Amino acid sequence: MNYALEIFPALFNGVGMTLKVFCFTFLSSVPLGILLSFALLTRVKPLRWLINFYIWLMRGTPLLLQLIFVFYGLPLMGIVFERYDAALFAFFLNYAAYFAEIFRGGIQSIPEGQYEAAKVLRLTKKQTITKIILPQVIKIVLPSIGNEVINLVKDTSLIYVLGLGDLLRAGQIAMSRDVTLIPLFLVGFIYLLLTACLTFLARKLEKHYQYYK
Repeated sequence: MNYALEIFPALFNGVGMTLKVFCFTFLSSVPLGILLSFALLTRVKPLRWLINFYIWLMRGTPLLLQLIFVFYGLPLMGIVFERYDAALFAFFLNYAAYFAEIFRGGIQSIPEGQYEAAKVLRLTKKQTITKIILPQVIKIVLPSIGNEVINLVKDTSLIYVLGLGDLLRAGQIAMSRDVTLIPLFLVGFIYLLLTACLTFLARKLEKHYQYYK
């Protein structure tokens, strides 16, 4: 117990970095994902092909490889990021692609009659999207978003390759220094705690959107 209390400050510092990467990625990639999902349904073929290529690239290669490329590869082309910025940029691009596909599926599941009804009611395109389409889409995609959020929390551990002090790195340092597995158990416990809180919030949101049945 005394040992756990001794290493908790270092682990909590790591939790801070983990939460910063998580929050930035979630808050920035969801809006971009929504925009990309609408762009995927546009009639402008070159734009659609370009976005499809981007999504294929992001989903078809490991996030770890993308992190390494952004931090070690882009400087060879004259684009230099600090470690933290490189991590945020790679996570932002990667998760925006996943969210775009999730929202695209949600939008396509809305019956065409909903758009026609909005037209009969003389709603503008903006009103149709914000008041009729998006509330239904959010309800439909919430379970998938919840899964991606859980994955995002776990994926933040990949930033160790850039030398950033996240939760997992803090645990690894303590384990190597003190030659004990206790830090790893504590790290696992903290990840479980974080994912449990997010799962609880996701279920509360799903329950809230049952209103749109």
